Order: sequence, then structure tokens, then C-alpha cells
Amino acid sequence: MNILFIGDIVGNPGRKAAKEMIQRLKRDRQIDFCIANGENSAGGKGITYVVAKNLYSAGIDAITLGNHTWSKREITNFIDSDDCIVRPANYPEELPGKGSTVISNDKGKIGILNLMGRIYMESIDCPFKAAERELIELKSQARVILVDIHAEATSEKCALAWHLDGRVSCVLGTHTHVQTADERILPCGTAFISDVGMTGPHEGIIGVNRDIVINKFITHMPNRFEIAHGSVQFNAVYLQVDEKTGKTMKIERINEVLE
Repeated sequence: MNILFIGDIVGNPGRKAAKEMIQRLKRDRQIDFCIANGENSAGGKGITYVVAKNLYSAGIDAITLGNHTWSKREITNFIDSDDCIVRPANYPEELPGKGSTVISNDKGKIGILNLMGRIYMESIDCPFKAAERELIELKSQARVILVDIHAEATSEKCALAWHLDGRVSCVLGTHTHVQTADERILPCGTAFISDVGMTGPHEGIIGVNRDIVINKFITHMPNRFEIAHGSVQFNAVYLQVDEKTGKTMKIERINEVLE
């Protein structure tokens, strides 16, 4: 099974880059499932119904979220009815949406679990315990399971990967918008990378207009962030997974800059 996971899609530039690259990669690498983190896909923060449909039409099969899940309030109107969107499973249970899902096509099934870290992030439930809870149901439905851990601390992401080694197909970090070069397959068959990176403006600072960010650092005054212009980067990982065992055989980083 060939899986493409796309790092945090930022705004319209990121959506356009994703669409272009998905078409190419599906043709060249026979992608069976395409999943993307879309928590910044609507104007750089949050997601809307229209943007979600735009991502699906681009070839994305499922969307994971993160700390900006609720930045566009309208998400509460559609997240419960969309089986292909997952928000962090360690958010309070009474909130709308779900933390995991199973999607399928003629190539098989894949379970998707979304978690959020706690180090330097919001005060929420334990991602390790949430993973244990969600995996009981997921593993009864699918052998291939992808985990998106949306977190700041590399150590927290790495610890989760080792904790889940052999029980999930991959643990993929998101949130920092900077692709790391530590991709590997752990001893029991779980692929790991600290951060998949970002799909969005290449010439900004993690997708934001660099002048605004620099000014904020210098003055400490609040500024309204704007999406940067110019060339666009596409960050993702390509995974080859044995659908019979759920173990990953290959993980490869993809990092391209599009004019």
C-alpha cells in the first residue's frame, strides 16, 4: 500500500501546490491513499467547509487537524457529519468531531488517528492515553494505522513513536512547519519522522509574511499575520506499507519548491 501524507497545508498557496503535486505523485508513484494536515488551510488558520471540499477535489482522502481546529467557528457545523476529518483525540470528549476514523477504497482500509502534544501547547488530555483508547477500536477495523501527532516538542513526538512501535504503521509529526531529516523505521515496523513540514509559502517565515514576523520579534507588538507571497514549497512523506501486517517498509521525505 502506497500512502502520501502532506505536511501542514497553509492557505490558498498551499492548496494549489498540494493539488499540483498530488496529481503528479499519484501518477508517478501509484498512491493508494492521500492524507493531509489541513488545520491551516483556510487563510492560514483553521478550515472551512468550502476549503475541505477543495482539498477533497484535489485528491486528498482524509484531513487531520491540530491546535487551530476551532479557529474557523463554522467547523462546528460540519465536522460531525464528515467522516474524513479528524481532530485531536485528546480534546475533551464533549467537543464536536472525532479523533480517529477509518477510510477505505478498493486498495483496502486505513485507520487514521490525530493527537496533539502538551509540551508548549494547550493544556489538554494525555495523548498517550488517548492513543491507547482510540487504538482499541481502530485495530479491530484496520491493520494499517497512521498517527498524526501535532506537537511542538521533538522529544514528545519521538516518545510517542517508540511507545506505539509495532502497534501502528507510522507516527508522523506535524505543527512546526519545518521538515526534519530524521525519518526512520523503528525496530517493530513503525515509521517515524519528527515533522513532515509545511506545504505553503516558501519565502515567508513558516508561511507568514516575513516582514510582519520580524517586526513582531523586534517590537513585541501584536500583529495580524498575513500569508506570504512568492514561491511555494511542498513537504510530504511517501510510505510503503505491508497491508497484511501493517508494518512500514519504506519512508521517504518529499521536499519540492514550486515557482
